[in-house]
Amino acid sequence: MAGAAVNGIHVEYETIGNPSDPPLLLIAGLSDQLIHWDDGLCGDLAARGHYVIRFDNRDAGLSTRVDAAYTLDDMADDAVGLLDALDLPTAHLCGASMGGMIAQIVAIRHPARVLSLTIVYSTSGSRRLPPPRPDVLELLFTPSPREKGPCVEFLVGLHRAFSGKGFAFDEAWTRTIVARAYDRSFSPEGTSRQLRAVMDQTDRRSALASVRVPTLVIHGTDDPLVPLEAAVQLSEAIPGARLLLIEGMGHDLPHGGAWPKIVEAVSEHTADAGRKRA
Repeated sequence: MAGAAVNGIHVEYETIGNPSDPPLLLIAGLSDQLIHWDDGLCGDLAARGHYVIRFDNRDAGLSTRVDAAYTLDDMADDAVGLLDALDLPTAHLCGASMGGMIAQIVAIRHPARVLSLTIVYSTSGSRRLPPPRPDVLELLFTPSPREKGPCVEFLVGLHRAFSGKGFAFDEAWTRTIVARAYDRSFSPEGTSRQLRAVMDQTDRRSALASVRVPTLVIHGTDDPLVPLEAAVQLSEAIPGARLLLIEGMGHDLPHGGAWPKIVEAVSEHTADAGRKRA
């Protein structure tokens, strides 16, 4: 792994694949670290011809903990700043949940830097959407225990609540990844600041009408946190966007379950965007 000076902060990142391949920037969701983009998934994407870049957002992982309020716009500028640091004029973007919100803002504010856009179980920021399932929302706002053992158990339960019924919940993998994340960086205060940025986001529907890059919206039909209506709304707000629904997927990337379909869809999407640009 490596670090870059971006917008006055340190951003930790890692690259996978051939630097001569088209870059694919993966933008993580709330509290997630770059390791939440699993090694196997990144390897599959690299094998499909992507130069994969995964990174820790500010206030997560080994990137700077920012003890002050900030916005999703600031986080979008961090993503563009990382591309600058890597001397990459353009990249394909793929963001999940909060990462999908950040990717949208990059496409709105920095359209010349985006080759294609993939948005996974995210939202436009509209307040006119059905709410999350109440039990899941309550869990999301419950502070996690600070000790490792209880924290891991809490997060495994949270991930189980986020999962969909169409894929088997991989408890062993989830337990391993949340334990690794705890050891790598435990920052509930950072998660709270990220959550505030998400809650303070603006409605981007009007601005998304200006997006002209090829866009793929991926969403699970069993998402208990971000309603299916959010994906439909996004696909309608962005001209020419394509909507891919994955039956039974929740607000997670089921370990091993939905990955082949997601990798295939992202790879076809970026390849098609490359052909259109040529």
